[in-house]
Formats: sequence, C-alpha cells, structure tokens
Amino acid sequence: MMDVLDTSLSEEDKEILQHPLVGGLILFSRNFHSPTQIAQLVSSIRQAANKPLLIAVDHEGGRVQRFRQGFSQIPAMGELFPAAQNNIEKASQLAYQCGALMALEVQAVDIDISFAPVLDINGISEVIGLRSFHADPQLVISLAQAFINGMHSVGMKATGKHFPGHGSVKADSHIDLPIDNRDFSAITELDLLPFQAMIASGHVDALMPAHVIYPDVDDKSVGFSTIWLQEILRKQLNFNGVIFSDDLSMEAASSIGGYIERSEAAQQAGCDMLLLCNNRQACIEVLDSANLVIDNSSSERITQMLKGQTMSWLQMQQSELWQQLSSSLAQQLS
Repeated sequence: MMDVLDTSLSEEDKEILQHPLVGGLILFSRNFHSPTQIAQLVSSIRQAANKPLLIAVDHEGGRVQRFRQGFSQIPAMGELFPAAQNNIEKASQLAYQCGALMALEVQAVDIDISFAPVLDINGISEVIGLRSFHADPQLVISLAQAFINGMHSVGMKATGKHFPGHGSVKADSHIDLPIDNRDFSAITELDLLPFQAMIASGHVDALMPAHVIYPDVDDKSVGFSTIWLQEILRKQLNFNGVIFSDDLSMEAASSIGGYIERSEAAQQAGCDMLLLCNNRQACIEVLDSANLVIDNSSSERITQMLKGQTMSWLQMQQSELWQQLSSSLAQQLS
C-alpha cells in the first residue's frame, strides 16, 4: 500500500500504481482540499491503477481525521463516554452514529476503508490517549462493537488497531521503538481483551499490529513476529481476516533493518498487505528489489475489504440517513 504526494497525480504516481505488487493506496491530509477534489483524485487513482485497488485513510475522529473541510467533525473516541455522562447505552448510541457517519462520508468519495477503530486501551501511551474509547477494556469492547456496527451498517469493513495493544507502553512508535516488558499473562488480562472479543464476535475484518516489542513473547516487534501473527493471532485466536502492517517507514520498524528487510520480514511474519508511506524512494526500492510474493489467500482476504456500491457525495447529502446522522450527532455533542 503506497501513498501519493499531492492533491493530484504525478506521472511517477501513475507509473508506480500500475506495478503488480501495488494493491492499495493510503491518503493523507496533504492529498485533501475538498470533498469534490478528493473524489476526483480517487477516480484518477483507480483509472491509473487499472485494477482493483484498496484505497484507505486514517479517519478515526478527533486529531486523527485526515479530511476536515466539508466533512463532519467526528469526535475523538475517548470523548464519547464522558459526552454521554458515563451512560454506556448513550455512549454506545453515539459510537454507532460516529461509525456510520464516518463510513458513509469516506465511502461517498469512493474510498474503501478508514483504518478504524482503535482497540487499544487508554493507558500510559503518548500516541494513543483519547484515540482509545476508554481505559477499561470492557467499555472499549462495548463502544468498539457499537462503532463497528455503525461502519458495517453502511458497508465499510473494520480494521482494529494496534494488536495486541499499544496503550500500556509510553513511547511513540512513530519516532521511537516502544518496548513493553510485562509478561504475556498481564497483556492477555488487559490489552488483548478487546482484540479477543472483536475476533470472537466476528466484528473485526482486519487488524493492524503494533510496532511494539514484548520481550516476554518475542524479541521482534509484533508486525515482524511469526509468534504473534501466526501462532497467537491466527492459530490461538482463530483470526481469518486481513493483517495490515503498520507503516514500515515508522521509526519503530527500523529495528529490522532497511526497507527491503522490513518488507520481507513483515510478509514472512504473516502480514497480508505492507504499508509503505511517506518515503517514495523506499517504496521504489522495495518494488524494484524486495523478494515479495503475491499470495493468493492474502489477495482474497484483501478483496473482501473493498466496498460495494455506495452513494456519491451529492446523493449522500440528499439522503435521509446522512441528514439524520449528522444532525443527531451535532446535537448530542454540542
């Protein structure tokens, strides 16, 4: 999964999109100017790729919402429970509406998925915080289920992150390599609970591993660990959905080596799709030289993440569903 630099495509972008190893694209704030422009950009991306392409964005709400102008402001998930005066039924209603509204708007500009929700608990992590629904794993489970039900109600698949939980380690994996020295039972009894519950209930369609090392389990960070991805996630937890690597250009990924080593290690560990963002040279290097294979079962899983038919932006704005969701959410959060 690659990215593009601007609000329109360069000739280099078009060329790379056609590479057989490119199966997805992620959009950022720098790609966005307005709903009309982003829909046009997505259309030109699909045209240039000339193959089924999974298009994604990080649109969780709060500070992690890539598109703002013209889009509804989705609150940070950690604000929902307090906004509902700590009433779990009301908070779940809010979470459902947020999931449905976010997914409706993102799909209306022809994007398949938002990488959401965050299933981490709100512990000591500097990078998670209010991106998490709550500090209590049981409340995370209830609110995440409601949010995902909202996403599913309008046809968007859900991606839980960051397996098995980034909330209990302080360092930010974008700029550092977090190491969580707790033993496996401590992780299982707290951070892993929302992931276990979402997998068992069939709510979550994809997962993204944390760039965190848990030395009690493995000396590699989760996205490069066959123990975490194959033994624990696939075999013990029976997860059959897509495993997306977290961005391989993040500082925490550098423990494995250069970009070629990171890509090969992530695929060998069990990631179905590798995210390589914000470093075009690294992306080209991997496409040219990494020893990667196109795995049929991975391709089938990824295809399941593509959205079905959805409304255009104008049709969405005229729909009763969007009008109800946006006005109801605005009222409850004002």
